[in-house]
Amino acid sequence: MDSKKYMSDAIRTESRDFDAMNTRLNDNGIKRLLHAGIGLSTEAGEFLDALKKHIFYGKELDRVNLAEELGDLFWYMAIVGDELGIKFEDVMERNITKLKARYGEKFSEEKADKRDLDSERKILEEQAFN
Repeated sequence: MDSKKYMSDAIRTESRDFDAMNTRLNDNGIKRLLHAGIGLSTEAGEFLDALKKHIFYGKELDRVNLAEELGDLFWYMAIVGDELGIKFEDVMERNITKLKARYGEKFSEEKADKRDLDSERKILEEQAFN
């Protein structure tokens, strides 16, 4: 397949209802979540880049930089928490409840591979955020 054919075939699957997208983007809360989502992705990429440079390029692991990137991730998560009206404590508790349902008291590869996503979703929905 040549690249022109690939691009022609690929863009047929692109979502192009720009009017509907613009309508959804009129919501300032969605803009905040988008800002936070882009920021989380960017900061996670910077965190991974520091690890890449250490592992593959032999640079010293810059733990100060890793901690700084973690702080930036928290900053963006604060935007998400504020926009969703949730507290970090509730998110942490819900996450641990889900992980206990998934793994019991200890991680196993088998349990990681054979997750009951319906059961996990039910747990997440039952524990309403305050």
